[in-house]
Amino acid sequence: MSPRQTERETGIPHPRETSKLFGHREAETALLTAYRSGRIPHAWLIGGPQGIGKATLAYRMARFVLAHGQPLAPSVQRAEDLAIDPDDAVARQVAAGSHGGLLTLERTANDRGVMRTVITVDETRETIGFFGSTAAAEGWRVCIVDTVDELNPNAANALLKILEEPPQQSLFLLVSHAPARVLATIQSRCRKLRLRSLATNDVIGAAASAAELDPNDPALREAAEASEGSVARALTLLGGDALKLQQRTAALLARLPQVDPRELHTLGDSLGTSDRVALAAFIDGIDRWIAERLHADEANANQNLPRLARLAEVWEKIVRAARDTETYNLERKPLVFSVFGWLADATR
Repeated sequence: MSPRQTERETGIPHPRETSKLFGHREAETALLTAYRSGRIPHAWLIGGPQGIGKATLAYRMARFVLAHGQPLAPSVQRAEDLAIDPDDAVARQVAAGSHGGLLTLERTANDRGVMRTVITVDETRETIGFFGSTAAAEGWRVCIVDTVDELNPNAANALLKILEEPPQQSLFLLVSHAPARVLATIQSRCRKLRLRSLATNDVIGAAASAAELDPNDPALREAAEASEGSVARALTLLGGDALKLQQRTAALLARLPQVDPRELHTLGDSLGTSDRVALAAFIDGIDRWIAERLHADEANANQNLPRLARLAEVWEKIVRAARDTETYNLERKPLVFSVFGWLADATR
């Protein structure tokens, strides 16, 4: 399930429209300091958990560079952060997706209107024309990849070729939920910038700002405390009974490989037939559980390699099944039984 789809459904603005950044002061300072030096690395791999503001930071950096094209200019040297006025022409153009100096690579819909599962090689090859085009805005050209995890192998290799011979005044901002899994040759050509999960108060501030919520709402605080530092997750948990649904899912996951069919029926019923927020909460709960298991097993990777492989394979099956369920508006209950069946087999 695409984070961008969830944003559109819940009315959350796209990161290119988000001017405020909560938390990540250290990461923002690192980008600003590098730019002010006049010798900024041409590619950055911005990694961290999903929904914590990585893309927001990338767009914030892009706006600043496009608005202040001379790193040694007094206005840049005096700047304390990467903020620019939302009414600035560059900010308005970036928000509208119309700035000639910015290219964004992200998953798009195919000819049938169905969201692709990857960023294709044809889309990635747009970077060649973009960086070589004289029609683009003068000065800096910035490419944001959101996310690099979703590049298919051919697309990753196409991006690598550009990174190997970067044009003058080019800046690549690669967003990743799992930077360690990014192609090693891409990693080697990037400065790594790791973002941590947000503190609860930052989650509340970002969620309230993004969705125009009351920051003093007790429900928002409860969702933020359960979000593990993710704004996207907090907003998902605010939808209907999503928090209770995720807690019920967690309780069933804790019993694996034992499975109670009656509990699965109840969980399937709670997902409804077309509630996308509930489905997102269910899949998010599964995602977190698998991520925790994979992280725990990484310490003894040699001993647990078969288990790691099984869980990774199951997660890919779950993602495909969830996308099919959402795309074709299928019944949720069969998905619940399939997911727990696969996980039970993988954990025995």
